[in-house]
Amino acid sequence: MPSNRPKLSLASATVTTKAIWLLLGVAFVAGLFMARYAASFLALGTFVLTLVPFGVARKFDVYVPRRFMAAIILFIFATLFLGEVVDFYNRYWWWDVVLHGGSALGFGLIGFLIVFMMFQGDRFAAPPLAIGLFGFCFALSIGALWEVFEYAMDQTFSMSMQKNGLQDTMWDLIVDAIGGLIGSGAGVVYLIRDTDTPFATFFREVITHNKRLFVKYRSK
Repeated sequence: MPSNRPKLSLASATVTTKAIWLLLGVAFVAGLFMARYAASFLALGTFVLTLVPFGVARKFDVYVPRRFMAAIILFIFATLFLGEVVDFYNRYWWWDVVLHGGSALGFGLIGFLIVFMMFQGDRFAAPPLAIGLFGFCFALSIGALWEVFEYAMDQTFSMSMQKNGLQDTMWDLIVDAIGGLIGSGAGVVYLIRDTDTPFATFFREVITHNKRLFVKYRSK
């Protein structure tokens, strides 16, 4: 039976995503002309990484809302290109905080959907608070693993990803917890109220266009 869900392709990318690709292309060429090869390499690497979410979604046949996909692309761009090439991490002390909060929010939303999917999309199979708790733990676990990665890179390659050490790590985890709580909490509110709550449109779009993953929704 043919699916009527929107097609996810590079051509269907949002204006924001296409603008980021254009900026990366310009930065790559400019870096070559100015002999800033490291900047060109990072611009090219960032561009390649922005294509990965599209490839993963198509590989596993999962529909991802265009705006959420654009948010993922923007995060990659802000982390690698703006953070490293344009040096936003050193220019703006709050840049790392914003990125951690944004990523934790996204992982909170994703974690909630993963757990909800494991219960076959049945809101009565488990208490909404329990589903939200597991979603929160998922987001916080990703944040903790990232801190382990930063520590390993600093110890192995004498980098400075942790910057102020314990102080930086603890603030990152606190922001991760807040972002994860907001994301998973939005899912809990959605299950309880099922109205126009924050991110309700996002949840509905994901569930509606991925019904095969949410068994209880197949007949709706």
